[in-house]
Parts: sequence; C-alpha cells; structure tokens
Amino acid sequence: MAAIGSVIEGKYEILKLIGKGGMSKVYLAMDKRLNKQWAVKEIEKRARDKNNEVVIQSAIAEANMIKKLDHPALPRIVDILDKDDVIYVIMDYIEGEPLSKVLDEYGAQPQEQVIEWAKQLCDVLDYLHTNHPPIIYRDMKPANVMLKPDGNLKLIDFGIAREFKQENLADTVNLGTKGYAAPEQFGGKGQTDPRTDVYCLGVTLYHLATGKNPSEPPYEIYPIRHWNPQLSGGLEKIIQKCTQLNPDDRYQSCAELLYALNHYEEADDAYRAKQKARLRNFSILAGSALLFLAVGITGQIMYVKQTNDNYDHNIQMAKTASADSHKKDYYLKAIDIKPAENEAYMGLINTFKNDTAFTVEEEETLTKKINTNLTELRKNPDYADLAFETGKVYWYYYDYGKTAESDNQITRMKSSVEWFEDAVKYGSKDSSYYEMAVIYRDIGKFNQDITLKMEEASDKGQYGPYWKNMKQLIKLVDEKDESEIVKLELYKLTMHSVETYARKFKADGVKESDLLSVVESVNTSASSIETSSDKLAAIKKDVINRFEVTVQAINNAYRKE
Repeated sequence: MAAIGSVIEGKYEILKLIGKGGMSKVYLAMDKRLNKQWAVKEIEKRARDKNNEVVIQSAIAEANMIKKLDHPALPRIVDILDKDDVIYVIMDYIEGEPLSKVLDEYGAQPQEQVIEWAKQLCDVLDYLHTNHPPIIYRDMKPANVMLKPDGNLKLIDFGIAREFKQENLADTVNLGTKGYAAPEQFGGKGQTDPRTDVYCLGVTLYHLATGKNPSEPPYEIYPIRHWNPQLSGGLEKIIQKCTQLNPDDRYQSCAELLYALNHYEEADDAYRAKQKARLRNFSILAGSALLFLAVGITGQIMYVKQTNDNYDHNIQMAKTASADSHKKDYYLKAIDIKPAENEAYMGLINTFKNDTAFTVEEEETLTKKINTNLTELRKNPDYADLAFETGKVYWYYYDYGKTAESDNQITRMKSSVEWFEDAVKYGSKDSSYYEMAVIYRDIGKFNQDITLKMEEASDKGQYGPYWKNMKQLIKLVDEKDESEIVKLELYKLTMHSVETYARKFKADGVKESDLLSVVESVNTSASSIETSSDKLAAIKKDVINRFEVTVQAINNAYRKE
C-alpha cells in the first residue's frame, strides 16, 4: 500500500486514498514536476492467487485499451508502472461523484435528467461499439458513471471490457455485476456484443428512474410505473425493451436506442391516446375553453404574481442579510422557486466569493443546484452569463487540493474549462465577456492537455498561441479594472508560465523582448496593488519574489550558446 506523502518514480506524490476494491486502491496524486493531479490505481501482486492474476491482466488490458481511445466521456491513461509487488496505472483524475452516490443521497432522479444522462451514455457506448474492433464495456452501472461538476458524465472502470471477436462463439469467463449484467455474461449463453451493453444501460436507467437497486430485493425489473405512476409510459417501454432476456428482442445498437430516447414521448400510450382524444373532442374543448378562459387567466395571473413576490422577497432578504450563511439560505430558497432564473445563482456565487475561497462544500451546494436544473437553465438566453461567472469562481477561488506547500492553480483552471465552454457555446459574440470566455477556455485547455502532449512529444506549436492568449487576457483584465485577486492570480500564472516554458516559447518563435516586456509590466502592476487581505498579500509577494527568477529563466532560454 502506497503511504500518504510517498513519491512514486520520483514524480507522483500520493496525497490521499480516494477509493478501494478487493485487490486495488485508487489514490489522488500530484505530479511534482508538472504540478498536475492524477489518479493512481494500485494493484497488489499476490503469489499463487489466480483471482489476483485475472485482476492484474484486466488492469493492463484496460490501460492498453483506453490508451487507444479518444472521447470526452472517457478517462485517459498516461502511464503504467510495473513494480515487483504492485502495478501502478496513472490516469486522469475525474472530479465529481458516481451516480451511485447521487442515488444513495437523493434516491430516484428526475425523469428528464435520467433521459439526458441516457443520451450521453448511449453516445459513448456507440463510440466504443463502432471502434475497430468493437469494444464491449460489459459493466454499466451507476457506480461506474461519474457525474462531473459541469453536469456531464465520465465512464470509468474498464476492467472487464473486451474487444469483440467475430469468430468467438461464447465468452470464456463470467464477468459483470449481479443485477446489472445481461444473461449472456454468465458463460455458455453466447458471446457478449453491443446488445449486452444495451441491457446493462437499460438496468442502469431503471435504477436511476425508480431508485430501486436491481441487486437488492425484489431482484426483478418491474415496469417503472409500478414504482412511480407519474413516469412516462414511453420511457417504460424503452427500458423494458433494453432489458429483454433474449438479445434479439432488445435494441440492436446504442444508435437505435438513442433514436428511441429522442422520441420517447411518442411511444407513450397516454401520449397517443391524448392525440386521438384531441381530435375527437376538439369542438367540446373549444367551447369549454372559452367558458373557463377568464377564470384560468385570472388564476394564472394570481399564481405568477405570488411566485414572483416570493422569489423577489427571498432575493431582497439575501441582499440585506448580514451573515453569509443567511444570504446563502435565502438564495437557495429563491432558486427552488425559479430554478431557471440567473439572479439567485449569481447572488449565491458572489456570497461564496466573499471570503476569497470557494470551498468543496460550497461547490457541492452550487453545482447540485445548477446540474439539477441545467436543462432548463440552458434554455435561458442569459445562461451564458451564469456559466461565465461559474467558470471564474472556479478559476480564481476554488480551494480544492490547495495546501500550504502546493498551490492548486492548475486544478482550478481545469475545473473551470467546461463552464467557459458553455459560456462560449451559449453566449453571444457581441457580449462583453465573450472574448474573455474564449481566452479563459483556451488557456485552461492548454494547461489541461499540455502534460500529455509533452509526454507524447506533440506539444510543438502549442506555446505561441498560449502566450498570445496570456497577453490578451492581461490586457482585458487591466482594461476592465478587475478585482485584486483576479489581477494577482493572472500575474502569478504569467510568471509561472514564463518560468516553466521559456525555452518552449523560444522554440515557438516568441521574442525574448516580448517576454521581458510583459514580465516587467506584470511585476510593476503587482507592486502597485494595495492588498486588502493576508491571502492577497501572500499572492502579491509570490509574484514579486518570482520576478528575478523568471527573468533569469528567460535569459537562460535565449542565451546564445
């Protein structure tokens, strides 16, 4: 077992244990050379243990398989370290929580959210199935699906995935999770194929929609409306078709399943009956509508007015509250009243920023509210504003992974990327922040991907655009007269980047005079800032203290041999 604080290969410092199974443990580690966090999976080697041999072989096969894949919903494997007594697999650290934990805490999930997740999972499974050769995942279940802070999903744990072989008549071993696994996963019943994953996904959707774990009594997949009559009959039919015992009776591909999900309402008996009833009763309904129109309008106006009054009351109480804890409670109440409106979310974000720290607990509070209502929020024309501010609160204030010895700036940037991506995707090019959102996103992506690109020796040409973005962001931040922390964090990132990548900048054609000019300007600007807290004073001191070291790094990089 790796000790907390130990360093693997002189590079990966073990920070904490984040998960464990029967023969493996997963740690959060910091790359001391690149200041980047990774997940490290440790598999113990046990002599004369056949089960352990299977686990080790599966881990190596999993790592080699994932190395070949490229999909946003899949993790990356960057290294495999085979030691005398253990194997270490170095992979992306995925921030978020498994859907199994979401189910444990909140039970059955809203139908629209389940369908949105189902579409994401169909997409990644279809990607796997259309590889050459196809890859059959075989272990779809809530525990293997990570919900990230931005609401998107990541599929993890490829320990029992396999490449489909046309000539195989049957799988050789029984692998899968009881309750979720398809019948053909239990040996002698045929070879697993894409329809196996359709079955496992159908059971997973059943669990998400009903909150009923198929691995627990009554050990049976009932129609979902047996548990909740309010659920869609169309979704019920889809799940029932996915979970047929005979693979020929299921959807034959995830693409076919995705089409059904996009049209699930059309398969609803109630929907069809309603369409027929509309045709039969149109004249009656028209007359009734005229009769009750005035009453309905009056009632709706009163309801809307009451809702608006309650929302405005909570917003006003939040603004006047003296304690941040009270502000937070009022903003959360306002969000529950109008979950698709921006103002309460923005107020909550500003409340969390008051102490210049966005804690893990505050992040959980914010993202659960946003993710629960994300579908409706994205329909709001002002959603991009919220996405931009959410990205900034991660970029500048998120304190996850920060210690007295190590800053978490790279983690903060990585966590913000997908929010800035949404700000760009859903925003207008005419908005005041659009250019900044693009730059924040691109700088974050650079720091997210550059480690792997360096290891693959494919980083050439990445540094020139990065430097251009850094200079433009400094210019925009100065023009908009941003807050002290925004300026100082950006100045710190500039110093760190130049110090780290000076030789790379030179290789990409950045002039020495350009680097020196920006570094000197940043040092002057930082020195002139009057700090209002010990935290800001420490950042300012760090920027100024780095100036000489950064200038020396430039001189060394551009020194004529």
